[in-house]
Amino acid sequence: MSSISKDSLKNSLLQLECYFTWTLLKEDVDIASLEESIADQIEFFIKPNISNYNLLSYIYHLKLSDEEALEYLQKAEEEVKKYYPNEIDRRSLITWGNYAWIYYHMGRYEEAQVYINKVENSCKKLSNTAQLKIQLPEIYAEQGFALLKFGGKYYKRAKECFKNAMDIEPNNAEFNAGYAIAMYRLEEFSSRRCEEVNSSLEPLKRALELNPMDTYLLALLALKLQDLHQVDEAERYIEEGMQKTPDLPYFLRYAAKFYRRKKELDKAQELLERALEISPKSTFLLHQLGLCYRAKLFELKNSTRYPPRDQMEELIQICISCFKEAYEQKPKFFCALTDLAKMYAEANMLQEAEETFQKALKINILTCSDKQEIFFYYGLFLQHKKKSESEAIKCYKEGLKYGNYCFAEKIKKCLKRLLEKRVQGGLGGEDDFSTLGLLHKLDGEKLEAIECYEKANEYNPDNEEYLSALCELRLSLSS
Repeated sequence: MSSISKDSLKNSLLQLECYFTWTLLKEDVDIASLEESIADQIEFFIKPNISNYNLLSYIYHLKLSDEEALEYLQKAEEEVKKYYPNEIDRRSLITWGNYAWIYYHMGRYEEAQVYINKVENSCKKLSNTAQLKIQLPEIYAEQGFALLKFGGKYYKRAKECFKNAMDIEPNNAEFNAGYAIAMYRLEEFSSRRCEEVNSSLEPLKRALELNPMDTYLLALLALKLQDLHQVDEAERYIEEGMQKTPDLPYFLRYAAKFYRRKKELDKAQELLERALEISPKSTFLLHQLGLCYRAKLFELKNSTRYPPRDQMEELIQICISCFKEAYEQKPKFFCALTDLAKMYAEANMLQEAEETFQKALKINILTCSDKQEIFFYYGLFLQHKKKSESEAIKCYKEGLKYGNYCFAEKIKKCLKRLLEKRVQGGLGGEDDFSTLGLLHKLDGEKLEAIECYEKANEYNPDNEEYLSALCELRLSLSS
């Protein structure tokens, strides 16, 4: 094929609505974990798996296995024929778009053009216009579910996709469920970033009205009500879900989370162990079980002045085992790795804790919020376990570089206490005063900030940063 016709083919490909044009970036997701999640959905949810097979096809393309990617597209086509025999054109547009892109990447341009033509002909049939994309609610919804799978930075886009689908079909149960899940996840993600979003409560209730048998939604609603301190109503939903799907891991894991947060730890543990019998490779369940044992550890630790050492040691080792296994199965699971590091610190295994914090920081899919969280806990470890205040200060300062997320306030408090302690002990130097000045400035404490920057300026009178900060602070006081 000539370069001109290849360019023409690329122009057509870019107009298609499919996984290759939705900007789903490999670096934003743990591919192995995503594959595990999709396999679980295929196993435990009875429904057409068109979107799951399409997504698996895209994953295998990202893994440079295009032949296997084609096999999953064949499975997606079989699902369309099985569940939607009278809507093949409408339900196959994304799959055919994926075919075209994969054949293009394989250098099989004629086959790619065949699938572009199929999309174009179907669009003509469905909308009477010669184009390569049309606004179908099913396409918006499939894009929304794909975006949800690729993590927090995609949640806002996912919400908009489901909203677009609902604008066309407002009473569609699947679209409402997707919208409610997107809202719930966006809320959780935003709370970690100290951002506010609209409540997921009403979308979850609406989605359940349309599909009362969806116990995954039931569990999310229960957790949301628990957040709002409506615990009795939340527990009724959990009990209802237990009646409807007593053996569904997706429900059991959230039911266990509900009881762990309610401090009913034995019940939470029982549910997690039951779920692990059904889905033994689930890293999420392993991590949740570790959190459950950790809660038991802290409960025992705080229950008496001299907690029994042997019981403490046993609980610590179980926690380490759970977090370690979760991390080994899912090497980019930063929460499991950070929790493992904290538990090594609890066990006074300082070298292991240090190495584990360092591993967590090297995970390549971390958000700024994730990195800030790790630096906070790493700083606490350096300060309280390694007794190295200088290293802790460096760690906290590094954490503040990632922006004003939820752990920024915690870091500022720890850092301010440490620096004030050094200054009061006569150990403060230029860096200590300048950093303390910045912290006071961030907290709106202008007089204290001026005093600190003046001290820093005494050490280094020509430092433009200090002079600029002093000028800005003095002007703000006089205005």
